[in-house]
Amino acid sequence: MAAPDFARILRASQIRYRGFRARGVPAILIGVSGIVLTAGTVRALAVAAPSLAEALREATKLVDAMRSDRPRLNA
Repeated sequence: MAAPDFARILRASQIRYRGFRARGVPAILIGVSGIVLTAGTVRALAVAAPSLAEALREATKLVDAMRSDRPRLNA
């Protein structure tokens, strides 16, 4: 099996996003780290899925309690 042409792979690897540009090895590292970050996020959400409904319900109640436009009782 022939070795891949690494020089060609490095030349073709580039990321451009607004004012940010990366070419070669940094672009490859950014791409791989993005994939790893996404996989970790998906795994964490899969583990936390059973408790997400309760957490969202509690967060909604917290936001409702903190709103300043609700009338408060003066005791």
